[in-house]
Amino acid sequence: MTATLALEDRITRSLVGAAVGDALGGPVEGWTPEQIAERHGGRIRGIVGPWHEDWRTARPIAPYHKGDGHVTDDTLMTHALIRVYETVRDHLDAYAVADHLVPELIGAPRWIPELEAEALPLQRIFLAEKWIVARLHYGHVDPREAGSGNIVNCGAAMYMAPVGLVNAAHPRAAYAEALDVAGPHQSSYGREAAGVFAAAVAAACTPGATASSVVEAALALAKDGTRSAIEAVAEVAARYEDFEPALRPLREAVAPFDTVGPDYRAPSLGARRPSRLHAIEELPIALGMLLVGAGDYRRTVLGCVNYGRDCDSIATMGGAVAGALGSAAPDEWAKRVGEASRIDLEAPARGLTAVTEEVFVRDRDRHLAHAAAFSALTART
Repeated sequence: MTATLALEDRITRSLVGAAVGDALGGPVEGWTPEQIAERHGGRIRGIVGPWHEDWRTARPIAPYHKGDGHVTDDTLMTHALIRVYETVRDHLDAYAVADHLVPELIGAPRWIPELEAEALPLQRIFLAEKWIVARLHYGHVDPREAGSGNIVNCGAAMYMAPVGLVNAAHPRAAYAEALDVAGPHQSSYGREAAGVFAAAVAAACTPGATASSVVEAALALAKDGTRSAIEAVAEVAARYEDFEPALRPLREAVAPFDTVGPDYRAPSLGARRPSRLHAIEELPIALGMLLVGAGDYRRTVLGCVNYGRDCDSIATMGGAVAGALGSAAPDEWAKRVGEASRIDLEAPARGLTAVTEEVFVRDRDRHLAHAAAFSALTART
């Protein structure tokens, strides 16, 4: 099935899968697998409600309604980046972030599911994402360098699936473009993760791709601590076919590379600082759960969600890659998330598919022009 799946189907399954994973992981973000199981009477098997009934005032969640099928900032940023692609209709770079993504964040109110209100996206996104606006809109920093100084986290990686999809079946191109797009937002291993995640999504679009081939493509491009973390997690993941027994071993495998530390809500003093030795936790775990689930959407995403910690971003990444492989989110989950979040989950996919096809034609024409010029340069008289 996945070998012949059309481009639009892969893009749709990837983007819907990312949003559904985000919504499933949101209500249990920040907790441990043990706390999640205690709170919900066992492992999560679908959409659940908020952790606290008084979510409007309960710390540290307030004032966000996480749960009940609401997407979080991962999906808001992903859809904002898609709108940038729909405007530019070509490959993006750091300047596209300054010229188009920043206005998306501050220009017009949109429905924010977690706030149950219309608001500027800027009013929902995390401080590490507000950095983009502060540095580019107010600070007028060179977009290619603006990410330096921000905390190093998964903020840029979490919304890079569209870059992988625009470069479908071309992981190296996806990696390079994502590094450029992430430059205004992140540096160090946060920026590296953005490139590797985009590459994984692109690799998953390749006809005949598998969970293993996606991880191999990611490792072929990953550098420094990011590569080491993925290798360590993948080695452990290969021993399991179910996420339940894999939860603790995967955490133990990624822990040496994670700067946040054992208490997710109380990061260590050295957390989120640039380093060539470390990696964000989210991407290696998402790829590990993809291996454990053999690329199946439900198995992959439920593993990501029940892992806890930053599980909305982990499930966003795992869902995006599993979807690009061709495994779709269950219809009942997608329907409920779309209705609860008041979002047409398939509309962004239709728009991005059209852009992707246009970009491919432009790439082909550019390649042919380059080939002709190179032939002229090397012609023997």
